[in-house]
Amino acid sequence: MLGCGVIREEILAENCDQEKIGWAFGIGLERIAMSMFKIPDIRLFWSEDDRFLSQFRTNRDVIEFKSFSKYPPCLKDISFWIPPNYDENGFYELVREIAGDDVEEVKLVDSFTHPETKKSSRCYRIVYRSMDRNLINSEVDQWQNQLRSQCADYGLELR
Repeated sequence: MLGCGVIREEILAENCDQEKIGWAFGIGLERIAMSMFKIPDIRLFWSEDDRFLSQFRTNRDVIEFKSFSKYPPCLKDISFWIPPNYDENGFYELVREIAGDDVEEVKLVDSFTHPETKKSSRCYRIVYRSMDRNLINSEVDQWQNQLRSQCADYGLELR
């Protein structure tokens, strides 16, 4: 919990006897929070990454940090006309069946109803990201193509 280190020689030389060695140590709010929330790296406190910050925008009393990937995301959109019996959870399950844990998020980004035909469509943004490696576009494109081909089985007409 205590951060510590040796004081730089030039600071000691300017302020006291040159033959002395100094140590600095202390406890800070960051280190208390690290212990309390099980945050593994103090540098996360200076991050502007919303995946870190959003974990602490809550009214719960106790929060445990959930790790996230340091690798870049690969974003893909898919849009389709929806049938009357459309089950959004079924679509989410389909995405997870195809790409598994490499899907970080599936988010509805647009909803549209055609003024004449009254058909409704949805557009989803899928965030693909691995916890342990960079994903390449060609492998994500394979998942995306598989998803597009299986949408017909769920009665979804691609746009």
